[in-house]
Amino acid sequence: MSDRRGLTLDAGALLAYGRGDDRVRAFLRIAATHRRPVVVPAPVLTQVWRDGRRQVWLSRLLREVDVLPVDRTLARRAGEALGRAELSDAVDATVAVIAATRGHAVLTSDPQDLGCLAAVLGGFSIHVV
Repeated sequence: MSDRRGLTLDAGALLAYGRGDDRVRAFLRIAATHRRPVVVPAPVLTQVWRDGRRQVWLSRLLREVDVLPVDRTLARRAGEALGRAELSDAVDATVAVIAATRGHAVLTSDPQDLGCLAAVLGGFSIHVV
């Protein structure tokens, strides 16, 4: 993560965090130590949120990260990236566009699709959890 300004988390990273994955926790500790931003695109939150009473871990994490909305410009850029990469997952594309725009690394459990998006967008690295 040393080559990037921050981290963008996808659904797999959030779920891994919830399972107590040491790699995710280490990335988050490093980000906090170096005061690097950590963001979660709102559609990623939609993918993982089910019951706040049972997802206490997620509620706590959300107090420490920024949840970013999707506006018209972001949605269009994500759609264009999907077209160029010949993919269909709008959430992955949203993660990729945010990371590329901000120069973030992406923390993911889906390196294949995000790798394709990184190839068409550039500007971000991928860390697998």
